[in-house]
Amino acid sequence: MTAITIPTEPIGTLSDAWRCCVGTGRLNLALRADYQASLKVVQEEIGFRYIRGHGLLSDDMGILRQSGGLTRYAFTYLDQVVDAYLGLGIKPFIELGFMPGPLASGDQTVFWWKGCVTPPRDYREWTALVTAVVHHLIDRYGLAEVAAWPIEVWNEPNLAHFWAGADQAEYFKLYDATARAIKEIDPELKVGGPAVSPGADPWYAAFGDFVLAHGSPVDFISGHAYASGESQPVPFGVYQTLERPQWLLDQFAAPRRMLAGRGDLAKLPVHITEFNTSYRPDNPIHDTAYNAAYLAPVLARGGEVVDSFSYWTFCDVFEEENVPTSVFHGGFGLLTHRQIRKPTYHLYAFMAEMGPHVLAQGDDHLVTRHDDGRVTVLAWQPLGGTAEGVYGEAPFEHRISLTMPAGDGPVAMVRRRVNEHLGNAWTAWRELGRPMSPTSRQMALLEEASWPGVEHASYFAEDGSLRLELTLDQHEVTLIELIPVVPEVHEGLDDGRLLGQVP
Repeated sequence: MTAITIPTEPIGTLSDAWRCCVGTGRLNLALRADYQASLKVVQEEIGFRYIRGHGLLSDDMGILRQSGGLTRYAFTYLDQVVDAYLGLGIKPFIELGFMPGPLASGDQTVFWWKGCVTPPRDYREWTALVTAVVHHLIDRYGLAEVAAWPIEVWNEPNLAHFWAGADQAEYFKLYDATARAIKEIDPELKVGGPAVSPGADPWYAAFGDFVLAHGSPVDFISGHAYASGESQPVPFGVYQTLERPQWLLDQFAAPRRMLAGRGDLAKLPVHITEFNTSYRPDNPIHDTAYNAAYLAPVLARGGEVVDSFSYWTFCDVFEEENVPTSVFHGGFGLLTHRQIRKPTYHLYAFMAEMGPHVLAQGDDHLVTRHDDGRVTVLAWQPLGGTAEGVYGEAPFEHRISLTMPAGDGPVAMVRRRVNEHLGNAWTAWRELGRPMSPTSRQMALLEEASWPGVEHASYFAEDGSLRLELTLDQHEVTLIELIPVVPEVHEGLDDGRLLGQVP
């Protein structure tokens, strides 16, 4: 059992790097009602600042149009997408990609929706497109607004299925031309890269050497982090092993480590613009309480090593591996289609309830205090298993003993729990027979099952402290809120006179 005495005074400030950005499927999906309804829920209950997705320049956004030998830039869809984002209180984290068909030097594509991943046939045409898009955004939303939107050049160019041949020299050429075009519009605009996938650490150093040698503009460094191993395919899905959560934190820290010794480059902001356990959009792990417990220490500590880390993605309106065949299908999303909350969604919602002042943190807990005196505890079951066993062999329960600072007098405690049974619509879905297209009644039951279990109690703190003995079920993430109570007098009330009440 973990036995911890929580100090009275803060030891630090809680970073909000975990909520800086969230990922999305390709931008064209933002035109759909289900997508916008899901984003509204996420913004109301969690509140991310930025959103990043692929396909801004792909053909289904319709920006680059050609007819009768003429070229026209059309922003009908782009305006609708950005208007919807800003209306929901979230800003674009712009990813420039993929290549519009008329500009492509080849026909290689990626995903079911066929994003073109070849270099431009003519860099002058490419930079003209980028310039037109950025100028339009500034004209519509103002320079001060757009200057706050990071602009990332491409996505995972170290992988051949995202960038033809994984040609490093060609990507650096693309980056240099793009970054210079953006800075020529206005020096206040922020541009960065290289947006590489896990396992591509040498690209950071090579990218740093290139931009230093060529004087290429760069305002931030970006990369991705996933913790899963080789795919084990099954029909309409995959399974994968996972490295330990520290593996993700080590990937977060990689850019600064690899850029050490390269002057101010190592001091630039670092944005992990995609992360999750599995890199597959059809891995059932994403739907589970295990996923939430796994990621809890990452959210609690990630801000110590990186400026932002963006969960991939906020909802299951996502079609890289074709249209999903079932409401639960292992999608990346915090929400399923039609806004069913997954356990990892609740981890994020719990983090949104934490206070700014960190009192303590460890391998299974994070304790914070609000300015009004409330104390919040996020606790989770570590999934380390044994040294001899497979990672993730968690026991059926985990115990934590916390001696909490609580002043003197009555204290109200509210606890919200997510585990294999509580706050877990995926478990309920299995119990309902795994319906691929649930009926309206089944959807109502899944919605009800998706909410965390809630417990509440009254305590009396003495000598400035209160002891909490917590038992967490398997794969549990729990949020405890301790609220100092000032009783109010209600003349004439006497609960002892109510039938069934004990005075």
